[in-house]
Amino acid sequence: MRGRKLSMSRFAGPGPQPNLTSVYEVMSRRTLHYEQEIQDFESRLAINLGNSRAISTLLHEAKSVVEQHQHQTAAALETTRPHIEQTLAEDLAALEQLDVHLPRVEEELVCIGHVYDCGRVKAQELVTDLEWLDSPLTTRLRKILFTASAPVSTRVKALFRTLFALAFFLGVWIAWLTLEGAVRAHRQRLVWGERLLS
Repeated sequence: MRGRKLSMSRFAGPGPQPNLTSVYEVMSRRTLHYEQEIQDFESRLAINLGNSRAISTLLHEAKSVVEQHQHQTAAALETTRPHIEQTLAEDLAALEQLDVHLPRVEEELVCIGHVYDCGRVKAQELVTDLEWLDSPLTTRLRKILFTASAPVSTRVKALFRTLFALAFFLGVWIAWLTLEGAVRAHRQRLVWGERLLS
C-alpha cells in the first residue's frame, strides 16, 4: 500500500489532485465540442459534395453541348465549304470576264456618247432649219442681208447681198435721175405732161 501511494503521488505531481468528476466534465465538454465540429464539418462536406456534383453535371452538359456544336460546325463546313468555293470560283471567273470586256464596253460607251452628241447637234440644226423655213420670206431676207446668224452658206449670203446692193444702187440711180429730171423741169418751168406730150 505504501508503495502504491508513492507511485500515485509520483504521477500526480505537486499540488492538489484533480477530481474525477471535473475531469469527466471537461472531457465531456470537449467531446461535445468535437462532435459539434464534426457535425458542422459533415454538413459543410455534404453541401460541398452537392455543389461539386452540380458543377460536374453542368460541366458534363456543357461538354456535350460543345461536342454537339463541334459536330454541327464540322457538318456545316463539309456541306457549305464546297458551295462557297464554287461560288467564289464563279465570281472570280465573272470578274475576269468583266476585266476583259470592260475596256470594250468603255470604248462603246465613248462611241455612243460621240454619236449622241452628233445626233443632238444634228437635231439642233434641223430644228433651226425648220424654224428658218417656217419664218416669213421677208424675215429670212432681212436675216440674210443684215445679220450673220442666218442658217445659209456664205455664197448664198454673198449672192443675196450683191443682188441687194445692185438693186439698191439701181434704185438710188433711178431716184437720182428722177430727181434730177424734176429739178431740170422745174428750172425750165415745164410741166411733166407737156414735156411728155411734146
